Amino acid sequence: MITFAKIQLAAWAVVHVASAVEPINTPSVDAWNTKRTELRAAWEKVIGKFPANKAPLEVKLEAVEDFPGYTRRKVSYTIEAGVREDAALFVPKPAPTKSPAVVVFHQTVKTHYGQAAGYDASAPDLMMGPQLAARGYIVVCPRCFIFDDGADYKGNVAKMQARHPGWSGITRMTWDGIRAVDFLESLPGVDRARIGVIGHSLGAKESLYAAAFDERVRASVSCEGGVGLALSNWQDVWYLGSKIKEPGFARDHHELLALAAPRGFLLIGGVKADGDPSLPYLDAARPVFEVLGAERNLRFFNHGQGHNYPSDARKLAEAFLDEHLQR
Repeated sequence: MITFAKIQLAAWAVVHVASAVEPINTPSVDAWNTKRTELRAAWEKVIGKFPANKAPLEVKLEAVEDFPGYTRRKVSYTIEAGVREDAALFVPKPAPTKSPAVVVFHQTVKTHYGQAAGYDASAPDLMMGPQLAARGYIVVCPRCFIFDDGADYKGNVAKMQARHPGWSGITRMTWDGIRAVDFLESLPGVDRARIGVIGHSLGAKESLYAAAFDERVRASVSCEGGVGLALSNWQDVWYLGSKIKEPGFARDHHELLALAAPRGFLLIGGVKADGDPSLPYLDAARPVFEVLGAERNLRFFNHGQGHNYPSDARKLAEAFLDEHLQR
């Protein structure tokens, strides 16, 4: 088995890049716990609060297909009262007793989760659902809500905000991720202590927020999402919106990386969205991982091959998930 330690890694300290983000220095665990509460409250002012109560999942099985090593199932479940989400579910064979599980967030593509689940085989490298199922993971690949039928990205955000005026698009995406973890936890074969997330591009953004706001997520892989607000299109209405461009806006995503500590977080770059300019965000969150004794859990790899998920990145991502979830 390939282990993470055997793969050459580009570390934070290799390249020094100037940045406006300041390190989050906390001298003790108690000091960090206080700071953590403050950061969470500050971000809730930006994206809104998540519901205090969750509607029953009311899972429906739509179809089942049999493959060597796993089954692929089309399912749907409730996000909130009157709102459902469809997804692909992979269950390894033989039926597991207590297995690790992963949420796979798809990239921006017309076939939405169909690509991550292998219904759309036009990008084999990004068929993360079958890839991880073959490694023994129970996997769910949910549809991002901006791809709901009947409207475009902006239209689906407008419909969502009619129900939740204080939410940004990324808030709904994060809630969908939380509900995907709820769905995994509802499955008898899932080990609740070993759940991770992974995503590319759009999905990488969702992985970052899931890591920050759902403590059940033990390991996260974010590939080419543009970790800093200045590195990608975070101002679009289906993410955070124009508020982040207003004078005096004081938040940035090194704070979300810190909120993920001490759990595992791997950032993968290809130079287009994440690369050397991403390193200061990792550097700024690194002191939190260090004070929690988890400095090895925050990692970075730059494959340098553009906005892709090539084989070396895939091997690294799978080794990282295995390290955190397969033991």
